[in-house]
Parts: sequence; C-alpha cells; structure tokens
Amino acid sequence: MTAHLSFSIVDVFAEEPYAGNQLAVVRPAAGLSAGTMQRIAAEFHFSETAFILSDTPRDGGYEVRIFTPAAEVPFAGHPTLGTAHVLRTEVMREPTAKVILHLPVGPIPVEADAVMHGVHWMKQNPPEFGSVFPPETPARVLNLAADDIDGRFPVEEVSTGLPHVIVPLKTLDALKRCKIDRELYFKWIRDAWAKPVLVFCPQAHGPGNHVSVRMFADCFGIPEDPATGSGNGCLAAYLARHRYLGNACIDIQTEQGYEIGRPSLLYLRSEEKGDKFEVFVGGRSVTVARGKLD
Repeated sequence: MTAHLSFSIVDVFAEEPYAGNQLAVVRPAAGLSAGTMQRIAAEFHFSETAFILSDTPRDGGYEVRIFTPAAEVPFAGHPTLGTAHVLRTEVMREPTAKVILHLPVGPIPVEADAVMHGVHWMKQNPPEFGSVFPPETPARVLNLAADDIDGRFPVEEVSTGLPHVIVPLKTLDALKRCKIDRELYFKWIRDAWAKPVLVFCPQAHGPGNHVSVRMFADCFGIPEDPATGSGNGCLAAYLARHRYLGNACIDIQTEQGYEIGRPSLLYLRSEEKGDKFEVFVGGRSVTVARGKLD
C-alpha cells in the first residue's frame, strides 16, 4: 500500500542542513488511513510528519494532515512551512509566491519573502487567549523557583491554531535549567485547554537574536521540540498583547533548540489591527534527504 509513496526529510527553521526541526513530508497520501499515517509518523519519530494527500491542488490549495509520534494535530508551524517548501520545490511545476495549505484549522497561506532569500512566512489564525495561572504552578512543573518566573507578565494560555501555555522567565540561566516533572505536568494539563508549554526569556545564545525559547509537549510524545512555529506564533501574540517589547508591533528573531543540539532561528511579526492582532511566523527550510516507502 505504501510502495507509491515518496518522502522528503526537511530541516525547518534551519539556516543550514542538520539544524532546525526535522520534518518528514509524505505524498501522495490520500489512500492512507489515519491509523497508517499514525504508524508512519511513529516510524519516522520526528516531532511531526506531514502528509500531502494529493499533488493536485483543490479549492486553491493542498490538503495536508499532520501527525506527531502519538497523535494527529490540527495545526503545527514547522510542518506547515516545511510542507510549503516541498510543494514549491518538488510538486508545483510553476511555483507561485503564495501556497495555501488546507489544514483541519482551516486554510493557512504560506508566502515566500521577496527580500529575505529562502524565508517563507505563514499567517496564523487570529489569537485566542485563555486561562492565566499562578507562577508557582509552572515553577513546580519546570523544576524552577517561583522567582525564576517574570511576575510582570502572566503565565497564560494562547492559541493561533494550537494552544500553548506561555511562561515568561527572567534569565537564560533559568531557561537552561528547565526540566519537566512529567507527573506534575500531566496533572496540570489534564483538564487544560493548552497542553504544550513554551518558556521564553529576553536573552539569547546567538548575536542578533532577541528571545530564547524552549517548548515541551510530552502530551504529543515530544519531550522537547527543536523549533515550534505554532508556539512561536502564540508567543508573538502574547508579546504584542502585553506590550512585552514596548508596543504591539513585533518584528524579531527568536532562537530555539540550543539545549538539545538543534539550533533553530524563527522570525516573528505581529501587527495590531483595531482590537485584533495579525501574527506571522517565518523561517528557512532545507531538504536533506528523499526516498520511497516500501
């Protein structure tokens, strides 16, 4: 059943090969059941595997499903950018600047940057904001002290397609010391809207970067993610809403993955439109392998 399937392995949010977040893109997958897709995703065992259902567009875009090693997700950032990269470089005979992916959360447009070579931007869904938690809760889950949390800003649920808990930390040292207590983590998220936890601080490993990020999602079988487009979209909305950088206009570089040996670079933009925010996440993708599934 899988003999006709091709796959590409893409490093997303990577400035060079063998960095960023690994992604397998499998196509054409329309004949696969959800169970088979889940088994293929578990076999690759990357944080996500994307399935392009058909190489032929429908309703102006391409139908795509995304699976972690443990579950299907309605949206994820690096699979969206990486899949758009595969569509433009391997599927589309005449690539256009904009590619639309039809995901369970709705159509997500991905556009090539006309100036920044190799960078693709995705416009995420309008932000939604959920519960606020006392800092003691994430501190215990992350094995930190409560005063490692930056109390000037809330610990808050945010979604631009996939809900995350955003946790502001004071220092890079605190970010490096984060270690999930799985028992407390699963107890915390059991009835929560947002289940992945994204921590950030206003210090960076690399020059020119503004913010450092880590993301933990044992709920999806991902102990730590090297680069999280959906989570960084939530972060951009959070930074804008709370004027973390002084105003609602965000145009920054964030880094992720340093603690697990996969340095990643993401570009975040947010604009205020009346009482709403528009959120964009960008990055580069590099294809490192191609093959067939037996």
